[in-house]
Amino acid sequence: MLILSIDAGTTGVTAQLVDALGQAVGRGYREFEQHFPQPGWVEHQPEQIWQATLVAVLGALEVAGVERSAISAIGITNQRETVAVWDRETLQSPCPAIVWQDRRTADILAHAKFKDSAERVRLATGLPLDPYFSSSKFLWIKRNLPGVWAEVESGKFALGTIDAYLLARITAGAVHATDASNASRTQLMNIHTLEWDAELCELFEVPVEALPVILPNIGEFGISSPDSFLGISAPVTGMAGDQQAALFGQLAFEVGDSKCTYGTGAFLLQNTGPAPQLSDQGLSATVAWVDTAGRATYALEGSVFIAGAAVQWLRDGLKIISNASELEPLAREVEDNGGLYFVPALAGLGAPFWDSEVRGSFLGITRGTERGHFARATYEALAFQVRALIDAFKAAGGPPLNELRTDGGAATSELLLQTQADVLGLPVTRPSNLDTTGLGAAYLAGLGAGVWQDSAKLKALDAAAGQTFRPVSRMENEYGVWLRAVAATRSW
Repeated sequence: MLILSIDAGTTGVTAQLVDALGQAVGRGYREFEQHFPQPGWVEHQPEQIWQATLVAVLGALEVAGVERSAISAIGITNQRETVAVWDRETLQSPCPAIVWQDRRTADILAHAKFKDSAERVRLATGLPLDPYFSSSKFLWIKRNLPGVWAEVESGKFALGTIDAYLLARITAGAVHATDASNASRTQLMNIHTLEWDAELCELFEVPVEALPVILPNIGEFGISSPDSFLGISAPVTGMAGDQQAALFGQLAFEVGDSKCTYGTGAFLLQNTGPAPQLSDQGLSATVAWVDTAGRATYALEGSVFIAGAAVQWLRDGLKIISNASELEPLAREVEDNGGLYFVPALAGLGAPFWDSEVRGSFLGITRGTERGHFARATYEALAFQVRALIDAFKAAGGPPLNELRTDGGAATSELLLQTQADVLGLPVTRPSNLDTTGLGAAYLAGLGAGVWQDSAKLKALDAAAGQTFRPVSRMENEYGVWLRAVAATRSW
C-alpha cells in the first residue's frame, strides 16, 4: 500500500511514493521550462507541466520497483496563485499559464476601483491587492485574450490553479475541483465562508461557473483514469497548495507552530488555529487546511518572491555558477560579504514590503568585489528577507518563535541555514526529508484514504532526526544595512 505524492512546483515536478510508515520509497523529478516573454512576465506551458508530471511519476515507480497497482491513494500539491485555462473536453490549454511571480497586472490593480476596494478585499480574503494573486491574472486574460475569454464564458474552457488543472488531467476531465487552501490564494474565495465570493468575482469580472468546486483538503476528489494516467487507477484523497502542504508535512498541528520553505520563493507560515488572523503588517491570512468535517485551520503567511530563484538566476542569468551546488563553495571562498548587499526584487518585493514596481539591485560593489561576494550576498539576502517576515509576525502579535523549522531545496545549504540562525538569533532546524511539501500531500491523502486515522497517528511516525543550526554570531548591523539597501532600491 503506497501513496503517490505529486508536487508540481514552480520549476519542476517531484513525485514520491510514501509507505504507511511515512517513508519515501521512490522519488522522481522532472524540470520544466520557464518562459519570460517580456520583462516582469513569467509563464508556463500547462502541457509541459503535465508531461513533467508523467515523467516524474514513472521515475518514482522505477526507483521503488513496484507495480502501478501498489498505489492506493494520490495526493497533489502545487505552485499556488498560478492560473491556467483549459478545454473541458480535450484538456488542452489555449494560452500559457500566468505564474505567481508574474507582475503584468500591476497597472490593472492601480485602477481606482481596485484601490477603493482594497480594504474590503483584505477583510474578505486576508490578502492585500497585488499581482501575486490569481484574481487580476484572470482579469488580464479577459481583457487581453477576448477569444479565449469568450470560450470561458460559453462554458467550453475552464479556469483554475495548477491543482485543478492536474486533477482534470489525472481524471481525464471528469472532475473540476480545487481545495480550500488553493482557493484561498486566488483572492476570490471568502476565507470566512470558504466559498467563492460573488462580490469579489464581480469586482475581478470572473464568472463563478468557470471556477472549480471548492472541496476540503482531505477526502475523495476523484479517481484517476488509467487511460490518461499511466495505467494508474487510484483515488485522489488529498490536495493542498505547496506551502500549506509543507506546514502539514512539518506536523505543525498546534497553534504557533511555524515553518519556512526555501523553494523558488521563501514562505513563512504559522498555524493560527480555527480563526483567521487578519494583519496590517504586510502578512496574509490564509486557509491552512480543511478537514473532512469542514473544520478549517488557518495560518498567517509571509511570502518572499525570490529565494531559490535567485540561485537559478545566478546560474542562468549572470552565469556566475554553472550548477546550483557550486554556490556554497563559492560563497565560502570569502570571509564575509565584502560590503556587498543584494536586494533580490527580481519579481518585485513580497511581504512585508509589497512593492510590485521595485527591481533588484546589488549595492556596495567595488574593485575588490569577487564572485564569492555575490554568492555570499545572495545567501545573506535570503536570510534577511525571512528576518523581515519574522519581525512582521512579531509586530502582528503572533506567538513568539523558539525555533524555525525549514525545508525546501535551498535548505540543503548549511551556509544558508547557519546564516539564517545568526540573523535570527534562533535555532534553525531542518528535517531529514526536505521534501516536506510532497510529504504533506501524502499525509493528507493518507488521512483521506484511511491509511492513518488522525493527526496523532502521523505524529507517532518514526521520522529520522534532522539537523539543528544554532546562532554563533549576531548579524544585527548587517541586517540594518540591508534594510537601508532595500529603502534605497525602492526609491530608485
